[in-house]
Amino acid sequence: MAVAFGLSSGTAPDRFLVGLAVLSLPAEMAEEQPLVCVVDDAQWLDRVSAQTLAFVARRLLAERVALVFAVRGPMHGPADDQLVGLPELVVRGLRDGDARALLGSVVHGRIDKRVEDRIVAETRGNPLALLELPRGLTPAELAGGFGRPDARPLESQIEQTFLRRIGSLPIATQRLLLAAAAEPVGDVPLLRRVAERLAIGPEAVVAAEAAGLIEFGARVRFRHPLVRSAAYRAAAPGDRQDVHRALAEATDPESDPDRRAWHRAHAAVEPDEAVAGELERSADRAQARGGIAAAG
Repeated sequence: MAVAFGLSSGTAPDRFLVGLAVLSLPAEMAEEQPLVCVVDDAQWLDRVSAQTLAFVARRLLAERVALVFAVRGPMHGPADDQLVGLPELVVRGLRDGDARALLGSVVHGRIDKRVEDRIVAETRGNPLALLELPRGLTPAELAGGFGRPDARPLESQIEQTFLRRIGSLPIATQRLLLAAAAEPVGDVPLLRRVAERLAIGPEAVVAAEAAGLIEFGARVRFRHPLVRSAAYRAAAPGDRQDVHRALAEATDPESDPDRRAWHRAHAAVEPDEAVAGELERSADRAQARGGIAAAG
């Protein structure tokens, strides 16, 4: 486990031995009290992590351990084929009556019955969509204006709503959201250092939280993954490179060289031998941990 996590050096570990080591940890903890492990957004697991956790899930027999994978379906990620065959519970959308009640809680003016019918039909009971889609409509549209010629998938429509909300914020707040979106771990101290480098003041944090798009606690948490993608997509390429450069400069090269190399690569505007060398060394470290896919 120590080698797999890069905490110590040694022979690249066999993935079955890593799986057995992971299995032993919850089993040992469950001797004291029952244990529930929740893996959220499992569709974004890398292949080795998905293989290891599925290995554990299929071997929890007598242990007082429950392992729950939350998946945004349909799955198309590396975890897809690994979780096939495990007991499955499909979480469906709200029924029409409940969907209308939730929609009514966020629409404070008049809403035309046909507009309401369309929103309920398009959102298919998705609570987030019911809360967010009306924010992208004007009062006139809600009251019965012509329907939008918008046939984009639901997730794209919600992201467009987030894009409009982000675009209405001050420039410094937009830049802060971009930096948070480009930083994959939610490291608050790192983001503070980046904000200083980019001359982003504390008022940007206040505005971002007041907009209900992000929270700055022990970790940075976006309200929804689509807020993160919208914040990143809304930015110009040059702004993204500036943010990645600031993130690289604020990342400790001794304690986190891989993340620093990743940010430096995204900040590069042309072939760079120094960055290429850092990426090669990062791949070597991944391979030494047994992370063949990560090395690739």
